[in-house]
Amino acid sequence: MAIFSNPVYSRFTMSAEIMIQALRRDIALQVSRVARRSGDTQLVAARRLGIPQPTLSKIFNGRVSDLSVEFLLRLALRAGLAMTLQTGRDAEEAGAFVSGLARANAPAPGSRLAQEARRSLMESGRRFTPAESLEAFVEHNELLGALHQAGRDAERQRVVGLPRSIL
Repeated sequence: MAIFSNPVYSRFTMSAEIMIQALRRDIALQVSRVARRSGDTQLVAARRLGIPQPTLSKIFNGRVSDLSVEFLLRLALRAGLAMTLQTGRDAEEAGAFVSGLARANAPAPGSRLAQEARRSLMESGRRFTPAESLEAFVEHNELLGALHQAGRDAERQRVVGLPRSIL
């Protein structure tokens, strides 16, 4: 039996394509948010990112199926985004999450309580063993994935008005 006629392989390939498309959409969304927040015209933002304006327009409008994930990641880096990519067993678990803006010497926003929490977190992080750091990183990404999925579910319910189990 040829690998292409194997139903398990076909399901895997379709799931992988859906996952890649979700990553494309999420990365494009984050890049477009940064470009829009800059207040620049598309032409100026496109020049700053080093791409043609029609390509940025495609990204703004979510028409990214013909753009590679690698290209979109390069744009995210040029836009100063630090991102975390997640895949999973199910295509709905895939997503791209902004883990911060890659700006040097940017002042940390927030209250004294937030600053104290951040300082405490950094201090406790220094006491982690490498294995504990890896475990914390994995747990953090799992929580981000759950949060991202909850957001997608809420949006689906808002738009369609149906619970996830029905869709």
